[in-house]
Amino acid sequence: MGNLFTSTIGRKLIMSISGLFLILFLLFHMSMNIAAVFSTEAYNAICEFLGANWYALAGTLILAAGFVVHIIYASILTLHNRSSRGTQRYAVEATPKSVTWASRNMFVLGLVVVLGLLLHLYNFWYNMQFAEIIGDHSLGAFGPTDGAAYIADLFSNPVYCLIYLIWFLAIWFHLTHGFWSAFQTIGWDNKAFEAFQPDLDETPQMPGQRLCDRRFPRFRSGRSRFLPAQPVRRVLLLI
Repeated sequence: MGNLFTSTIGRKLIMSISGLFLILFLLFHMSMNIAAVFSTEAYNAICEFLGANWYALAGTLILAAGFVVHIIYASILTLHNRSSRGTQRYAVEATPKSVTWASRNMFVLGLVVVLGLLLHLYNFWYNMQFAEIIGDHSLGAFGPTDGAAYIADLFSNPVYCLIYLIWFLAIWFHLTHGFWSAFQTIGWDNKAFEAFQPDLDETPQMPGQRLCDRRFPRFRSGRSRFLPAQPVRRVLLLI
């Protein structure tokens, strides 16, 4: 099990899973914020429903842990890649052309995302959920559940609009490459469907693959539609 956390492929798998988890959170967060476009009352009702309740705090802690894990392993892999391969970076096949630049600047884009996140936490989380946690409802300019007022006030400033647009662009490029890269690492790219090819059983097995097939029969190569790609097979052998 230790090799899962210390090997390169194990670290890539952990970073990929944590990254997909953060993407799911962004989808939830975006869905919640869309309510502010149509109804300020509905958005404030959502803010009040979440607030500092136990489920919101539990979700915040889990989310924070996901961010920390993703940042730590991304930093470790970036430093390792730079020391061992120079400027060559993590290669991803069959991705959009716009990802090429992003794949070469993932670490820089990640830093921009983190800095923007800290600013976003200060503008909203600090004045809203944190204010409820400490019981100081006068911490911000508005009440802790009046999220619509905070949105309207913040984006009335054109400087903040520009900063957030830059942040959103960094998030877009970072997630675009990260999404495809995570799917390739986990084995959910088009290579994973080679199990349906009739001649796959005739191909030589990698060392230790027979042991993997015996220990994890539902992932048996050439016989399952849930066949993981080589990175996941190697991780299974490390456990």
